[in-house]
Amino acid sequence: MSYGPLNKALVHITPYHIWWKRYLIQLKLIPDVPVEEDEPQPEEIYFETDEEYLKSLDPRRWKEQDHYRVLGLGKRRYAASDEEIKQAYKKLILTHHPDKRGVQNKDDETDYFSCITKAFQILGDPIKRRSYDSVDDSFDDSVPPVNSNSKENFYAVFGPVFARNSRWSDSKYVPQLGSDFCTKEYVENFYHFWYNFESWREYSYLDEEDKERGQDRSERKWIERQNKLERQKKKKEELARIRKLVDNAYACDPRIIRFKEEAKNKKLMEKKAKEEARKLKQEEEERRKKEQEEAILKKKQEEEEALKAKRDQEKKEKEAAKKRRKKDVKQIESIFEEYNYFASNDNQKINYIQELNKICFTFSNIELSEFKENLLKGSSQEDKKTVFLSKINKIKETEKGSLFVGQKSSETSDSKETTSTKVWSAEDVQLLVKAVNLFPAGTLNRWEVVAAFVNQHSIHNKNRKAREVLTQAKDIGKIDTNHKQELNRISVTKLLENNKPTAKVEETSQRYETPPEEPTNPEPWTNVEQQLLEQALKSYPASTTERWEKIAECIPGRSKKECIKRYKELVELVKAKKAAKEAVHTSVKK
Repeated sequence: MSYGPLNKALVHITPYHIWWKRYLIQLKLIPDVPVEEDEPQPEEIYFETDEEYLKSLDPRRWKEQDHYRVLGLGKRRYAASDEEIKQAYKKLILTHHPDKRGVQNKDDETDYFSCITKAFQILGDPIKRRSYDSVDDSFDDSVPPVNSNSKENFYAVFGPVFARNSRWSDSKYVPQLGSDFCTKEYVENFYHFWYNFESWREYSYLDEEDKERGQDRSERKWIERQNKLERQKKKKEELARIRKLVDNAYACDPRIIRFKEEAKNKKLMEKKAKEEARKLKQEEEERRKKEQEEAILKKKQEEEEALKAKRDQEKKEKEAAKKRRKKDVKQIESIFEEYNYFASNDNQKINYIQELNKICFTFSNIELSEFKENLLKGSSQEDKKTVFLSKINKIKETEKGSLFVGQKSSETSDSKETTSTKVWSAEDVQLLVKAVNLFPAGTLNRWEVVAAFVNQHSIHNKNRKAREVLTQAKDIGKIDTNHKQELNRISVTKLLENNKPTAKVEETSQRYETPPEEPTNPEPWTNVEQQLLEQALKSYPASTTERWEKIAECIPGRSKKECIKRYKELVELVKAKKAAKEAVHTSVKK
């Protein structure tokens, strides 16, 4: 059997309670009992006319009457259909019309039949009926409180409240409260809907003034504004009531409590898992770091062992070279002693001894070994002497060619002019070396201090700047080994020339005997002697009687005169340092 285009609308819908029961049976929550669908029965319409209520009505106070009760639909109310309202009105007309009752005075303003007519006019018009239903006095606006009873009987307390408030929704689909088996998504959608609930209730039926009664346009507008403000106020109160209902339900809902507890437990589990992962990662990082540290430590130990082995090897080589040099010097000295230093008289012998000492002191190990081999190759005394004299002549020629060390120092000024090159003499070079040793690295304004020291003690009256001194010091560090050896030979030569024994003329006093001079030690002061002198100076202050005699007794091999001389040298050295520093500070301040 086909119904054409209407065939799609003819669908049998199972009642909700039957579907729900079948669903619970499927979940095995209730026993499997056959469910019989109830046959739809035609609804019977019941009209309950209250005669006494009708007769007590005042047509002038029609807004205060219950229109559904007037038509006999007090139990059906908003559920009554338009057909039921029409049938109820027709039934009341047949019974209560003034003609049917035989009323002589047919004044609509005093007879209660006008109330029946007014009730039909309002309920028969969809707009007016909607306005009246919005303020139905029979509706329960109460909101369940948040207490233990609401939490224990949540579904029984809040279920009917949400059901009766669903009638105010603009949306046709209104989710209900559900049960304890609802999913989290369903519960979240339920509360999302009710928190954003949109009600169609409007309160125009309660307007205190009818704008149509205004005398002019401005009065009607004023009445309309007042009515609109009152409606907005009641609408706001209604939304606040709905929000309170949803808040109380949310606070008492056991599903929300369960979901929160599950989320909390899940969060704790995730936190615990993250903490364990962090600990594992930290342990892994510590293990890798420990392995890297061990590898670095092992590598460092290996490098230190290799460096130590290298140093030990170098030390052994140095000791071996030192022994070879000592052996070569001993062999050379034995050759010279064997042939009486190749000298024909004492003065020549002294000169040759000095030249031999110069060779042994300034020659490198290789040069000294070659000199020894050349001596050994000589078969006779004359051959050996020839080797010795040729070496002396060669040294003297080198000394003549190395009297001065040139140094060019260029300084760029604001006008980009180049300063003239200043030549460094051998004495200035020796002063520079001495100043560098006196003022080591770390000294404040070191090169200014060194320059001041050189300018103060130089005999050439050349004002050298810190940059020039620094450049010369770098150039000295770049000089090759042979050149340095030549400079050492020059220094030794001058030292030996200054210490040459001079013939002393002994003059005999005719009237007085000169006291014998104390023997002096020509050797330079060693570090041990210097420390003994400093300690003795501390032990015997200036107020001590016979101070220098006691100080000399503390230093073996040194006389009183030598101690005083050494003390004066130290004082002069300290003064020179202070003067150099003061000169630098003065120049910096300027």
